[in-house]
Amino acid sequence: MIHIPDLANATPVGVIFCILAFITVITAFLTIFSRNPIHSAIYLVICFFSIAGHYLLLNSQFLAVVHIIVYSGAIMILFLFTIMLMNLNEQKDVHRPRITRLGAIVSFCLIVIVLIAIFINSKPIVGDYDSTGEDFQSIKVLGKILLNEYMVPFEFASILLLVAMIGTVLLSKKEKLNK
Repeated sequence: MIHIPDLANATPVGVIFCILAFITVITAFLTIFSRNPIHSAIYLVICFFSIAGHYLLLNSQFLAVVHIIVYSGAIMILFLFTIMLMNLNEQKDVHRPRITRLGAIVSFCLIVIVLIAIFINSKPIVGDYDSTGEDFQSIKVLGKILLNEYMVPFEFASILLLVAMIGTVLLSKKEKLNK
């Protein structure tokens, strides 16, 4: 059964959470459905900032600041350069076959049905909370965990970003005409 929050007795943190959640969902939909790629990028930045607000509500200041610097800063700059280099602002309406559109709609509906079924059938995790007493908000502890236990995935992510950047440059290069 869906729990509807009581807004009359809501705490300030609950109200801020609801506002941030609303902003996140709306800007995510605007990112997807906007026809102008520059507007989509701006909506995505707003979405990233609202997600950083969620991190602040969870008392994770370091993660919020890193999220703003990395996603709202670096990644969005890469997206904007990609949009500018590929000149996606031109309106080239590609006529797709109806079977492709039908396939996309059917796939979307199936995914939504599966996600709703998972959400309805999920049960909250009830159990004891094991606390080690270690402060995971510390930058020192986070650095040790990231560069010791998760070194290989961390390096894979950096290589993936490098390959994506090189691919963007190669795709955006235009062939020079021989004269």
